[in-house]
Amino acid sequence: MPGADSILADSLPSAHLVPIAFTDLPGWAEDDHAAAFAAFRHSAARLIEKIPTSKTLGPDGAALARQGKLAVALGDNVVPAAARAFFEAHFRPFRIEPVSGTGFVTGFFEPEVEARLQPSLAFPVPLLAPPDGLREIRDHDDRRNLDPALTWAFEDGQGRLAACPERGAIMAGALDGRARPIAYVKSQVEAFFIHVQGAARLQLPDGRLMRVTFAAKSGHPYYSVARLMVERGVVTSPAEATADALRAWLEGLAPQERRAALARNRSYIFFREAPVNDPALGPIAAAGVPLTPGRSLAVDRSLITFHAPVFVEADLTAGPFNHLMVAQDTGSAIVGPARGDIFFGSGDAAFALAARVRDPARFTLLVPRED
Repeated sequence: MPGADSILADSLPSAHLVPIAFTDLPGWAEDDHAAAFAAFRHSAARLIEKIPTSKTLGPDGAALARQGKLAVALGDNVVPAAARAFFEAHFRPFRIEPVSGTGFVTGFFEPEVEARLQPSLAFPVPLLAPPDGLREIRDHDDRRNLDPALTWAFEDGQGRLAACPERGAIMAGALDGRARPIAYVKSQVEAFFIHVQGAARLQLPDGRLMRVTFAAKSGHPYYSVARLMVERGVVTSPAEATADALRAWLEGLAPQERRAALARNRSYIFFREAPVNDPALGPIAAAGVPLTPGRSLAVDRSLITFHAPVFVEADLTAGPFNHLMVAQDTGSAIVGPARGDIFFGSGDAAFALAARVRDPARFTLLVPRED
């Protein structure tokens, strides 16, 4: 990495990378580096299997893989001092400075809800597996008859693509008999939050815990239903449209009005079953590793390379948040170089932590040292 005062990539006019010292990071010395190292250790194992694609903002995937091998060599039980020494010896911190606007952080969690494997009056809303033929649209596909914003579509087996129904149509039964229900939950609001989070733990009557996680989506653009609260004067600013406020508002609407509000988000998520191997960890993220509460960060995958360490500074409602995290996930709403989504864990306690996080933040990317 060049040693200039700042870096502005020609292909990324949206952010500068400004070199700083670790001592410039508020709370760096006080952070639990062993917890951060444990999260990076999950990424390290994946880095050895598969070098990640280098993204515009970086860091270089091959260089990151080399540091991953060093992390694996240190083993699982690394004390905080040794973990801090590892990051300081093998990475350089670069502040992400957006050319316009400021950094922003939100929170996400894994819902944990009651569910049934068969529908009933109490559990009428299905979580669906992907219908046959639904796949991501590739660069070389013929999409002349498709909305330019569409990212997934049905293929007929001969290369012809057709749009998947939108959320409102699917809720009305457009895929009945075509998409297999995995399980059933109590309400459309509960299902909607599972869709937004992309995963859930389902509590079954026999005591089993089933996990569902992202498998595919309708491909229509994501729309934040929380915007409706601002449009309709329910809240006075986007900052007040937190997840807990949104849930309370949706649950208070009349059924027909609630369905119309949910349908504004045309994107619909399909799921697959996944094991719960370690209850302390979250689902397998987009980077192919399990999410670690308080240490896994969702980023814009087009800009930041998966598995990169990222230091996050924010003043949250619960207090200052100055933690080293690892870029292990992404999301439709996570767009921009200084944008992140903190994973807080599973269940109601994690929801309480994540629901009100909509705060300014600063991000520092840790870039592997060349030596």
